[in-house]
Amino acid sequence: MGFDPKKHHRRSIRLKRYDYSQEGLYFITICTKKGAHLFGRIENGVMSLNAMGQIAEKCWLAIPDHFPQAVLHAYVIMPNHIHGIIEIAAFVGAKNCSPPKSSQQRANGTSQTVGSIVRGFKIGVTKWARINTRIREVWHRNYYENVIRSGKTYYLISNYILNNPANWKKDKFHSGF
Repeated sequence: MGFDPKKHHRRSIRLKRYDYSQEGLYFITICTKKGAHLFGRIENGVMSLNAMGQIAEKCWLAIPDHFPQAVLHAYVIMPNHIHGIIEIAAFVGAKNCSPPKSSQQRANGTSQTVGSIVRGFKIGVTKWARINTRIREVWHRNYYENVIRSGKTYYLISNYILNNPANWKKDKFHSGF
């Protein structure tokens, strides 16, 4: 079966002409393949992580170790998805003493973008799963992101994330895709 542009057209869910390496706050949702419940279960409105869920959390918390410009905010590991807010902070700081890159320098590569952060996170969890379980494919092909543009939006999203386990039965991801 060959490539058919009518069938295989991928519509980008990213903002056109937006620089995802620029400073800002990003609300990220990463889903498991076919909505599989891989990370644990909700018990009395509280997420109980299994071994894979604990690895997902460990990999999430390690993001700033690999991407010094990333600052983590509210997050939650759910049975079949992860919500989190990632801040792309200034390129100068305690962890990264190099001078700030110009927008032209950043535009030539993707190593400092939200996409590269998500990709690195997914790789870490997938490597663990392939070594320690029979699961070969952990993740849905893409991820969802929203650029947070106001304090009010940040507050609403943070509350949504923190209350996600308690609202699990109403969650659109509850029973998979």
